[in-house]
Amino acid sequence: MPDADCEKKVYILKNLGCANCAAKMEAKIKELPGVEYATITFATNQLRLSARDHASLLPRIQEICASIESQVDVVPRFKMPGAFTTKTYLIENLGCAHCASKMEEKINALPEVSNATLTFATHQLRVTAKRDPDILLDRIQKICTDIESGVTLKAKDTTPKSADTLPIGDVVPPTRVLSQDTKTILALCTGAVLFVAGEVLEHMGMEIPSFLVLLTAYVLLGERIVLTALRNLTKGHVFDENFLMSVATIGAIIIREYPEAVGVMLFYRIGEYFEHKAVERSRSQIMDAVDMRPETVTLVIGDDTKTIAAGDAVVGDIILIRPGDRIPLDSVVIEGESRIDTSPVTGEPVPVKAGFGDELTSGCVNTSGLLKVRVEKILEESMVTRILDSVENAAANKPKIDRFITRFARVYTPFVVFLALATAIIPSLITGDWNHWVYTALTFLVISCPCALVLSVPLAFFSGIGAGSKRGILFKGGVSLEAMKGVNAVIMDKTGTLTEGNFVLQTVLPAGHMNADDLLELCAACESTSSHPIANSIVTAAQGKGLPIKRPDSVEEIAGCGIHAFINGSEILCGNRKLMEKFHIPMENISTEGLGAEVFAAKDKTYAGCLVIADTLKGDAKSAVKKIKDMGITPAMLTGDAQETALAVAKAAGIEEVRARLLPQDKLNELTRLRNTYGSVMFVGDGINDAPVLAGADVGAAMGSGADAAIEAADVVFMNSSMEAVPQALSIARATSRISWQNVIFALIIKVLVMILGLFGFASMWMAVFADTGVAILCVLNSIRILYRKNLS
Repeated sequence: MPDADCEKKVYILKNLGCANCAAKMEAKIKELPGVEYATITFATNQLRLSARDHASLLPRIQEICASIESQVDVVPRFKMPGAFTTKTYLIENLGCAHCASKMEEKINALPEVSNATLTFATHQLRVTAKRDPDILLDRIQKICTDIESGVTLKAKDTTPKSADTLPIGDVVPPTRVLSQDTKTILALCTGAVLFVAGEVLEHMGMEIPSFLVLLTAYVLLGERIVLTALRNLTKGHVFDENFLMSVATIGAIIIREYPEAVGVMLFYRIGEYFEHKAVERSRSQIMDAVDMRPETVTLVIGDDTKTIAAGDAVVGDIILIRPGDRIPLDSVVIEGESRIDTSPVTGEPVPVKAGFGDELTSGCVNTSGLLKVRVEKILEESMVTRILDSVENAAANKPKIDRFITRFARVYTPFVVFLALATAIIPSLITGDWNHWVYTALTFLVISCPCALVLSVPLAFFSGIGAGSKRGILFKGGVSLEAMKGVNAVIMDKTGTLTEGNFVLQTVLPAGHMNADDLLELCAACESTSSHPIANSIVTAAQGKGLPIKRPDSVEEIAGCGIHAFINGSEILCGNRKLMEKFHIPMENISTEGLGAEVFAAKDKTYAGCLVIADTLKGDAKSAVKKIKDMGITPAMLTGDAQETALAVAKAAGIEEVRARLLPQDKLNELTRLRNTYGSVMFVGDGINDAPVLAGADVGAAMGSGADAAIEAADVVFMNSSMEAVPQALSIARATSRISWQNVIFALIIKVLVMILGLFGFASMWMAVFADTGVAILCVLNSIRILYRKNLS
């Protein structure tokens, strides 16, 4: 049982650059006392932690992460844009570094402060708080002066001085700071030039100048790698990428392969840079697709407007949405008319009309008219945040293949390292050719890092989750995607899943001298006093034809049967067969062939005719069922409706496997039977009575228009309630699984191939670099291609 005292929180691991390191961090954090649950999702750089005392654990978690990857910084995730504000202040007259650390600790202890950092070297205090940090200035000032008198706090002036306000003779030094990317590119370019120069000098026979130039290039390119490896060695981390690359290249220097050492380090750094950029771009593309939260909204105050943070808007606020704007919050139209593009949320390409009283879902786009809307849900509860949370939660829900690769990586690297050691020693002792076999062993070290494996699998599933969200399909985890790819049968509910869920008059079958309009008018008059959905559909049909609807002189509603009424002195009966039998109305040889729900009518003891009411089949149901069949999956239908109605709908949709008149517990029994027949099953439903069978299926899918209980119990939610989403989701699941295994198999084949070639003397360390960082880049690019697939069904 989960610990009731445990609190769940999400943290961001800033500067996390290694998927294999992330797996190591996760394993060590799980071992901490007080931690109930911890998972690190490399695709989002998020740590999800369930623990008793987060405050005491955070420093230890920071220590673990920094010991594995020194640049990693663990910070709380701020869910709401606008809910937290960060400002920088200057601390004047600060003269004691120890005092500065005390101040930082006490400021961090303030309940409103999320994070505070005081840098003694620059005298700058950076504060992130739930409200504007300016409100806390007096309390922060008191904390500082209590520790060191004479210290003053003031807001940092970020406005640049203009030239005409500077005193004559003042020299303003340039304040440009090179970005990390720029520094990396400059180092790579300089290293490449020195590498070429060293090669040229060597070919000219100038060995000492060549060595010095190549050594300079190695120091420039490899200093960070070697120093990080040495730092990690002191903490007991041996089998990381920095250590392996350092040993491989330093080994090359020892055996006098100077150009090889520099070239390998150069191309490793280039590959590392492009791998990092590819991952960042992939992450950015996925998050851009799902993070539709607005930063600001336009608040209407009387005749004026004011721009405020979206997180500050409250229920009841009136906001303005201009043409082309994204709907910022879940709201209701109170003025204006427009067409709304719902595709960002539901995947539905056709814009829908919106006017007074219509509900708007955040994340959709206002395409034409100016709208004034009333906020119905704050940002944290609106659809845009729910979608983002769903995707982030899904990314943290790791599939079996991801967990397998993580375990495999722990074994793979030590195995290859010991293989390299054996390759360096055993053949050398036999042949005496130490130079060749040591070089071969060094190539093994270069390809012994499992980053391509550890990185590409979760990224593939994250891409699949992102591809689904772009189409209005919310997967609740990589486990759901993985389970869906093995589905052999798709079992569907009828009402609200295969059908629209609204009753519509299908057929009017008058009898005797009664015509169709007269029969409809008569039935509408009887049903005008009832609130039953079938009664409403009859009244709506009559109103649609412009027929007058009279009020009955008297009405008696007979439970489970229908209406007994008197209209203009005539006795009218309107209901099911039980009603006709109750009043002994002869109805020999009358059948509607199960076209829908039957409403029979009689006037003055004489049968007058029948209305057939049926739920309409969704327009895409038939094509969706065909696509499911084309995928080799068996479609089936389970419903509580009458046998005749169920068979009619199933026939129209193209489904042969049908079970009708089922109670909720009967559906679960039938699902078990179908699983025994076909194997893994997916159930698609929308009603609250579907929650047990949704939870019991291998994969449960809910229509977004359905009950909250069904959506909560489901593994995947179809926001647009479209049947086409079912084959799309299955296709995404299959493609995601296929891509993840492609990455694993491709990476392993290349690595094994390079090892074999190395043993026979055909592989160089350059080739090994490709087998490491080059393969990782290709796997990353392969992982995200599902985002660009247009046809997924």
